[in-house]
Amino acid sequence: MSEPRWLSEDEQCVWRDFSQAAALLQAHLEGQLQHDSGMPHTYYEVLVALSEADGRRLRMSELAEARGSSRSRLSHAVARLEGKGWVRRESCPTDKRGAWAVLTDAGFAALETAAPGHVEAVRESLFDRLTPEQAQQLGEISSAILGGLRPQCAAAIAAEEAGEFVAPVVELPKSG
Repeated sequence: MSEPRWLSEDEQCVWRDFSQAAALLQAHLEGQLQHDSGMPHTYYEVLVALSEADGRRLRMSELAEARGSSRSRLSHAVARLEGKGWVRRESCPTDKRGAWAVLTDAGFAALETAAPGHVEAVRESLFDRLTPEQAQQLGEISSAILGGLRPQCAAAIAAEEAGEFVAPVVELPKSG
């Protein structure tokens, strides 16, 4: 077995700052959405994905892929959104096992109400603290990290759906 590639002191500082910043930012945005709109960030992201889709509808499998989530986790979130009247499921006429998730007018209205505060929180807590060059660098860095992680997460999601034991799946956001 090869020797671990320990982090240098500088790398350790970068890692700890990055990890803490990402966790605090996520917690801040989660709290803002919960406080102002009564919805968790996960539900907000589902509504965003549906709002951006043609006809405000996606097959459940496409929505799960867009969210970087397993179908079972997504199904649970959609069930909660159905309970609020924000999403409805429709059978797929060409695939008896398939279903569509459709954003309702009430769901779109909830998203329209939540979005301004959420976008302002993202702007204040992230972009207002960066120069334009730093924001561009952050985008490039984030793309590089996601490019390396997405295949691993996709494999973990597939294994979870196949009933195999895997480490917990981290949902990767697609948009802010």
